[in-house]
Amino acid sequence: ASGLGKGVAQRLANLGCTLVLWDVDEAGNARVAQELNQETKSKRIHAMKCDLTSRESIYECAKKVQDTIGNVTMVINNAGVVSGKPLVECSDASIQRTFDVNVLAHFWILKAFLPSMLDNNHGHVVTIASAAGLTGTARLVDYCSSKFAAVGLHEALTHELYALKKTGVKTTVVCPSFINTGMFEGVKTDVLFPLIKSDDICDKIVEAVRKDRHMLLVPKILRAVLFLRSITSTTAQVEMQSLSGVDDSMSTFVGRAQKLT
Repeated sequence: ASGLGKGVAQRLANLGCTLVLWDVDEAGNARVAQELNQETKSKRIHAMKCDLTSRESIYECAKKVQDTIGNVTMVINNAGVVSGKPLVECSDASIQRTFDVNVLAHFWILKAFLPSMLDNNHGHVVTIASAAGLTGTARLVDYCSSKFAAVGLHEALTHELYALKKTGVKTTVVCPSFINTGMFEGVKTDVLFPLIKSDDICDKIVEAVRKDRHMLLVPKILRAVLFLRSITSTTAQVEMQSLSGVDDSMSTFVGRAQKLT
């Protein structure tokens, strides 16, 4: 109903895709679907309310999609939540929600839609992860952990598809730094990791999917971060991250929910 989900949906709709948009925000989601149908002069965009913290809700919505629209050939796991607090200040419920939305929902969605992709050896699984799934950051322990899990899911699934000889089912993982969607409102950024424009990353995501790219890192300096992690000690990594200001980036975090209150 907003952010990257809305931006990517808009681009795919204009490419002629049939879309099913899931969001817990029923009114906002329906509004986006209506806007896209009007924009494309079609009835190809559908909206369904789905609570990604509930496995039962996911399976129920998946069955409804399959019964009314048909087999899904592309899954984009995009939803995400962030608390932005030191670990000991995160409530149990907040940590559970972070993992339910950021990674466990991916499993239930894939279990629902992957079988038909495997049967037809045709499909694409897109995981919107994060740079926080590549390196740890202060005040993001729960978020980083969930995104590391999402990246791990993508990597392992890619290997499993190859082992099953299902080369027609593609995988793409997207790892951006902070984006100006409001989710990371108030975060500190710098010249190395500037705030990414939502339109720019949406364009890059769709391009990466169309080119069957395995991994999209934005900004490109993340490639250097991955390389340095492979050749430096933990002590050096901690020092570099502290000196670069990354570990202080969440100290002014406001976030979408806090901003609204």
